[in-house]
Amino acid sequence: MEISTLYHNSRPEGELPPQEAAAFDLLESLGIAYDRVSSDPADNMEKCAAVSAVLGVPICKNLFLCNRQKTQFYLLAMGADKPFHTKDLSHQIASARLSFAPEDDLWELLHCAPGSATILGLMNDTGHRVRLLMEREVYEAEYLSCHPCDCTSSLKLKTADVLQKLLPHTGHGVTVVDL
Repeated sequence: MEISTLYHNSRPEGELPPQEAAAFDLLESLGIAYDRVSSDPADNMEKCAAVSAVLGVPICKNLFLCNRQKTQFYLLAMGADKPFHTKDLSHQIASARLSFAPEDDLWELLHCAPGSATILGLMNDTGHRVRLLMEREVYEAEYLSCHPCDCTSSLKLKTADVLQKLLPHTGHGVTVVDL
């Protein structure tokens, strides 16, 4: 997998997909510093491991979930190496029968394709239909890493900036969960 060098506060050159350009615009407007690498699509955790090594922080595993009726949606940011068991999470958030949400809902609500789900996609959830869940270790870490709504770039952000600048801007809260 080809990976670029590490850049600081620098978006990729050339024309970007609109959702990725919007993510960089938002970070800049909020004064959120970031480190970035570009790569071939890092759309699974095996590919993300190589990117994580360059960034110096593990990329979060971001899962887009819903209840059986598809009336409640969740974005779960969890550690890359953690196994996901729906039963453990369902009990904590009082939502039975969690499953992966359909790709159409991922695009409609977060403007992300599969493999690109990210906290930055919450900027597109203006109806606040997605509830952010963060695994405690991710929530308490100094940094988190995610895609800017496209899996050909990966970012390292201060978790405090996400919690204190990004989420208040989008109007989303966070529910901390233990997995």
